[in-house]
Amino acid sequence: MEAFEKKLGYRFRDPELLRLALTHPSMGAANNQRLEFLGDAVLEYIVSVRLYRDHQSEQEGSLTHRRQLLVCEEMLCGIARKMGLGDMLIMNSGYEHQGGRDNPSVLCDAVEAVLAAVCLDGGLEAAGAVVERFWPPFDSDLLPAKDAKSRLQELLQAMGKPTPVYELVGRTGPDHAPTFTVRVLLEERPLAMASGKSKQQAEQAAAAAALKLFDQAGNKKTAPDADAE
Repeated sequence: MEAFEKKLGYRFRDPELLRLALTHPSMGAANNQRLEFLGDAVLEYIVSVRLYRDHQSEQEGSLTHRRQLLVCEEMLCGIARKMGLGDMLIMNSGYEHQGGRDNPSVLCDAVEAVLAAVCLDGGLEAAGAVVERFWPPFDSDLLPAKDAKSRLQELLQAMGKPTPVYELVGRTGPDHAPTFTVRVLLEERPLAMASGKSKQQAEQAAAAAALKLFDQAGNKKTAPDADAE
């Protein structure tokens, strides 16, 4: 734990908070999911404040897009690997043998849980210092390209259509390795449906499937006539 704290750039007053943040749900009820819930909000707040402060000429839509790039699954997985989080996770051997230490959903949860643990132990300033240490500059070329949800929303806006709605239609599998199924709807009409290891991943996959339908239709003025499958 000391080596990880050194890499993190923060030493915990309460080491049990860090241990809890690293504990996967496969280990039982005392796991990192409550911390992940808090960490999601902590990260969004820290990123939002920095974007608001550093990009004063940008409007809400641009700021929202930047924030999405900084908290998306691709970014969080990269941060987790940079931290070496996968090796530090506490999980049962069965889930580990299924590749749990490199599961994107698990890594994302762990990053947010660790950030929450730092915030509870040392305050928002300490959590902000961790973000400064591991996240790329907020105007960096290292930010991921626009994700599928952003591209779909921009396409629909250009067509004069409303924002698409993502609906969770199913969850299968054990608690420590769930599969989520999401469909994307436009004006209450389903466009596409897809699955993923997290709701965010499933939403991105559904958006990508919808974009593919638009490409196949070759018509940017009307939505493709396709039902979710």
